[in-house]
Amino acid sequence: MAGVVTLGEALVVLASERVGPLRHARRLQVGIAGSELNVAIGVRRLGVPSAWIGRVATDEWGELIVSTLRGEGVDTSWICRDASRQTAIMFKERRTPDKTRVSYYREESAGSALAPIDLIPEAFHDTDWLHVTGITPALSVSAHESVIRAMEIARSEGMQVSLDLNYRAALWSREQAAATLGEIGPQADIVFASPDEAEILVGPGEPAEQARRIQSMGTTDVVVKLGARGAVALVEGRIIDVPAAHASVVDVLGAGDAFVAGYLAQAVLGGSYEKRLSVAATCGAIIVSGVGDWEPAPSLDEVSVLGDISVEGVTR
Repeated sequence: MAGVVTLGEALVVLASERVGPLRHARRLQVGIAGSELNVAIGVRRLGVPSAWIGRVATDEWGELIVSTLRGEGVDTSWICRDASRQTAIMFKERRTPDKTRVSYYREESAGSALAPIDLIPEAFHDTDWLHVTGITPALSVSAHESVIRAMEIARSEGMQVSLDLNYRAALWSREQAAATLGEIGPQADIVFASPDEAEILVGPGEPAEQARRIQSMGTTDVVVKLGARGAVALVEGRIIDVPAAHASVVDVLGAGDAFVAGYLAQAVLGGSYEKRLSVAATCGAIIVSGVGDWEPAPSLDEVSVLGDISVEGVTR
């Protein structure tokens, strides 16, 4: 059983320990990442059971991915092991103290080979939410088909579905993304997007207007993430402006995933929309205050202690 099931790609992360060009690094820290994986860990840290589904290589990096997820309490029962492929790699460079750059080596990786056959319906039983992103369908035809199939299973199980557009220019063009995300977006109960990502689907505009346009495509709720400016949500026909929680920014990677994790965890726990959005904003702020895509993710107790949870959204 899991409150939230996610599926997607997992990568090993090799991160420079020093500030400056990666070519001058003499030591690299080893970790793991992946948008959906980050969400699964974030949700679990917040006290909600989670499961991650994906295809993982049998190399040492694949073993690291599985053991780390298990160590964080994420259900790994539904992971498919692939001995014919290798784990994708993400290199992480702290170019300046507050600016991080990443590069990927993911072609023909185990994660990109995710296929509908890897999805076991039992993994979705007694589960509240399925979370997917726009990264997975951009990886390969089979990964795209897996997202479609997962959403179909979720619907048959009576689950709710969340989609983070999570556009990655290195994976596909904006035109390709618009076509695919325009297909799967209406199948989600809630869509998360940045203003730039929303623009891919519905063009430029104020965040509230973008949210309304996305909703008109068929989804129920929309959250436009604004980073340091908080977020604008369209839920139950209401626009809620959510201020950002205070943060001293160290590393912005993973902030969007932490936001989604906070929202979904509160959704499972029965929190109001205002509480979901406040916790989401606080989780995002805590993540950017530390180093790592998921490592600084808070527990529910820490959200109250470290975050500015008293500032909730304003409905208009």
